[in-house]
Amino acid sequence: MTKTAQPAKGNGDSGNIVLSIDAMGGDKGPAMVMSGLHKALQRNARLRFLVHGDSAVLEPLAAKHRLLRERCEIRHAADVVTMDSKPSHVMRHGKGTSMWAAVDAVRDGEARACVSCGNTGALMALSMIRLRKLPGVNRPAIACLWPSRNPAGFNVMLDVGADIRAEAEDLVQYALMGAFYAQIALELEKPRIGLLNVGTEEHKGRAELKVAHDMLLEAAQSGLFEYVGYVEGGDIPSARTDVIVTDGFTGNIALKTGEGTARLVSDLLKQAFRHSILSRLASLLALTSLLRLRRRIDPRRVNGGVFLGLNGTVVKSHGSSDATGIEAAVRLAHELARADLPGQLAHRVASVEEARQGAAQVGQLYGNQK
Repeated sequence: MTKTAQPAKGNGDSGNIVLSIDAMGGDKGPAMVMSGLHKALQRNARLRFLVHGDSAVLEPLAAKHRLLRERCEIRHAADVVTMDSKPSHVMRHGKGTSMWAAVDAVRDGEARACVSCGNTGALMALSMIRLRKLPGVNRPAIACLWPSRNPAGFNVMLDVGADIRAEAEDLVQYALMGAFYAQIALELEKPRIGLLNVGTEEHKGRAELKVAHDMLLEAAQSGLFEYVGYVEGGDIPSARTDVIVTDGFTGNIALKTGEGTARLVSDLLKQAFRHSILSRLASLLALTSLLRLRRRIDPRRVNGGVFLGLNGTVVKSHGSSDATGIEAAVRLAHELARADLPGQLAHRVASVEEARQGAAQVGQLYGNQK
């Protein structure tokens, strides 16, 4: 194991939180990851990193910047989980990879959160096996931030790909976890929850959605969130709700559709402004507004899907992230670590479940008395 600095234990004070970084999994290589870490340290010089990967590659990159030399510990991992690796293969043969080591650092208490740009399926599989699910959580979820008309500029949506299935109880747990995540990421005191459906009428949707609808009405009485009822696809970027709850199959399709549509609109705008001399002149006149729009919807600002429901914090950065995107994912991981995401989620899931069981016992007692 090669060291450039010795971080404190991961459970130190909030100013010295240690983050575990998989430096080898991104499309743009470890140099971009290290650049992102340097940007994060320029914003918060008290961060500390355990950086996992090929030490022969990472050591020279860290040596270029004083902050990286002082605040990073390089831990050698010879193997890499590629983007086309099958999760099942990684589970059997991935122990020597940088991704496995990064997750294990959280499991062993050396770091408070893990950040990786690598293979999403493999990262989720490793995280579930190595960190385990929180007590009471049936299925973990991946939460993402979606550009919206809300004052914060984004909504939370989950699940966007952790599991293609979701029963009614799972959707309720997603709502609880999404509400707490929105409080941290969007700084909302009482987030509004919407259940994604094919219509807002109560008679529409699959059976599990109708059951989840009733359960969310009951769970909202805890005061942890406000339930606005069914929402449709057009409400995902709207100001009607703060958290959109759905299954991983639907959420992932919506996410990929949104990303593809954004790229299409961007390409069409470029083509339109390059069409003629007048259109090029118009683009110059509108440059300030276009730059404002670009910043408003820049996905790098909120880069990072969060795995919710695990006994540890894992942030999945986009595979093609640049330094700005990686810095944003690190910043998010730091905020979640400070808030003790797993502990708070476990408490909320347990408290709502206790309230539900208590209400059921009261109802049963009342029925017996009648």
